[in-house]
Amino acid sequence: MYDFHTHSILSDGELLPSELARRYEAKGYKAIAITDHVDVSNIRMVVPAIVEFCRRWPKQRIKVIAGIELTHVPLEQFGSLIAYARKKGIKVVVAHGETVCEPVLKGTNKKALSSAITILAHPGKISEAEAALAKKRGIFLELTTRKGHNAANKHVLKLARKFGVPVLINNDAHAPEDILSVQQFNNFARRLGLSPQELARISENAEKFVSKIA
Repeated sequence: MYDFHTHSILSDGELLPSELARRYEAKGYKAIAITDHVDVSNIRMVVPAIVEFCRRWPKQRIKVIAGIELTHVPLEQFGSLIAYARKKGIKVVVAHGETVCEPVLKGTNKKALSSAITILAHPGKISEAEAALAKKRGIFLELTTRKGHNAANKHVLKLARKFGVPVLINNDAHAPEDILSVQQFNNFARRLGLSPQELARISENAEKFVSKIA
């Protein structure tokens, strides 16, 4: 299992990065990305801390990848924030999509998909044009286990299937109880209607991505 959307105390999570990594390791995950929330107010504090932590994490342990989640940022700031993060060593850029449970600025999905992001998280009622754009640009769409955000999972999956968009399953973990076990992960996939072949392809997507950025 892999999770490319997690949060530590560097934003609104409950755990230190070390404990976050250890808890995922104990659940059997192969790799995670620490993707704390950022905007212009904190990106210059959070990014160096995440990059340094990931750089010094023991290589024989679970793989920990440096990431961020651009959250409720003004559309015109996507480019400069991503450029800064990439320059400083961030490997995974998650965009906080137009989830159905928060008042995300309309147009965020399209702007994010037109930018150098890695994953569009909980994109809510994503349009067909946006799904096609994700496919064209090779951006992952997220199927999330997080309550509230997960209300649009079936819609996201439907469009991902229609346009052939690669998807990832992420926990969007903020607390220990958010980290799914193997059994919980499989139950989630089954309830969502993912076939064994689709689940295998999701795992393959994750493995290829980790290998690419290693």
